[in-house]
Amino acid sequence: MTDTRRRVKVYTLNEDRQWDDRGTGHVSSGYVDRLKGMSLLVRAESDGSLLLESKINPNTAYQKQQDTLIVWSEAENYDLALSFQEKAGCDEIWEKICQVQGKDPSVDITQDLVDESEEERFEDMSSPGLELPSCELSRLEEIAEIVAASLPSPLRREKLALSLENEGYIKKLLEIFHVCEDLENIEGLHHLYEIIKGIFLLNRTALFEVMFSEDCIMDIIGCLEYDPSLSVQRKHREFLTKTAKFKEVIPISDPELKQKIHQTYRVQYIQDVVLPTPSVFEENMLSTLHSFIFFNKVEIVGMLQEDEKFLTELFAHLTDEATDDEKRQELVNFLKEFCAFSQTLQPQNRDAFFKTLSNMGILPALEVILGMDDTQVRSAATDIFSYLVEYNPSMVREFVMQESQQNDDDILLINLIIEHMICDTDPELGGAVQLTGLLRTLVDPDNMMATTNKTEKTEFLGFFYKHCMHVLTAPLLANTTEEKPSKDDFQTAQLLALILELLTFCVEHHTYHIKNYIINKDILRRVLVLMSSVHSFLALCEYLRHSFIMV
Repeated sequence: MTDTRRRVKVYTLNEDRQWDDRGTGHVSSGYVDRLKGMSLLVRAESDGSLLLESKINPNTAYQKQQDTLIVWSEAENYDLALSFQEKAGCDEIWEKICQVQGKDPSVDITQDLVDESEEERFEDMSSPGLELPSCELSRLEEIAEIVAASLPSPLRREKLALSLENEGYIKKLLEIFHVCEDLENIEGLHHLYEIIKGIFLLNRTALFEVMFSEDCIMDIIGCLEYDPSLSVQRKHREFLTKTAKFKEVIPISDPELKQKIHQTYRVQYIQDVVLPTPSVFEENMLSTLHSFIFFNKVEIVGMLQEDEKFLTELFAHLTDEATDDEKRQELVNFLKEFCAFSQTLQPQNRDAFFKTLSNMGILPALEVILGMDDTQVRSAATDIFSYLVEYNPSMVREFVMQESQQNDDDILLINLIIEHMICDTDPELGGAVQLTGLLRTLVDPDNMMATTNKTEKTEFLGFFYKHCMHVLTAPLLANTTEEKPSKDDFQTAQLLALILELLTFCVEHHTYHIKNYIINKDILRRVLVLMSSVHSFLALCEYLRHSFIMV
């Protein structure tokens, strides 16, 4: 099946309440004998394997979110989501689900009403919602009590949500919020805090779309500033409007993209800062909020990746010598955030994402940035480099081998990384530890064989030992010219331990290349000098000596 309307990504919610991408495929519905019922089936677009086979249970609560998402729970603590490429495909599958469950497709949730009391079980089910009091200042306390009383019951939550959706109630509440602020009516503002917090716990996408709209979200944040448990009003709106300035490092021409970025930042701020830490009970009631942020980020990455003009300008400014340091720092921080957002993509799309960055010249750009004096910029560049290495080390290896044909060893990207590892000024060598891990990934022959052809191991290791190994071992050789280490302070000992750790990895995985290097450079004798170090963690590395002797 190649119909883009039915093209979907399959997600599952993990134990950390984060969505894991299970792959892309095409969804269909049909009767499955084994499951004895109508079912949803998703087959991978890559090889046709079955990504999902899920019976449409008449009692399962399915939710339709943001026009292109269908979310449901297969079992306790096992949530699933289908993210459709097109709204039309989502609508078709939603109609099929509603048909099986006997629901009207105009609803955005098919609710399995469980855990209600016997009294609730016999309530008048014909009423589509609760009858809320008229939205007036004098009735805020009554409204707050109704919201609080509805939260423990799935039935009442559903009815309350329907009433809030159908009557435009949230916007009326926000009008009263302005009145309360103008009158300095603290009691009313405290009631509004409880009401808005309760609406968040209804876990309803349709309500979030109203609350997070451009004309409502700042008022929603304003309501949440008046927590009655605090003696002083919090200043979230002031922070968002005056302190947290949105900077367009490159002008964004798409107004929809710009609005989506603003919305995502503010909703993330609400989740992380504004809302109080949820209880275990409330955490499960905020799952839709987590999903809203997650899928917004997926959409932002996709929109930016498709904007060739934006990316072209971004990399042009990054590599332009005329770009001032402050501007370059802003560009690097944006690129770091962009790469972090890419972690929401499915593997094949993430591969295309990094391929796009590679074609745009991200590695030459990082080479320029890593040569700057600004430690914050270099730190951000290192984080970006780590994304590239961890996801596609072969791409990095290919680049450094190509540049070795044009540049001196001193300015090769991989040697810049080694230099930064050696020159880390952090007393605990936190940066050096991170870079050591990246170097280990780059020289690991296991991921060479897994990601590319069989010649990569031979070619890259030959390159590394010829152009880079002397840079890595320079501190070791410089410090072991006598019978005792010439420098034996704590930080030097830490660095030498990291170098020995990496050399040991090479001994275990490279055999031929490292054997010749150890013999030609007399490395074993130099390592034994370190046995006389005053630092026990370095002196007692007996396993290193044995490893080298085994070679």
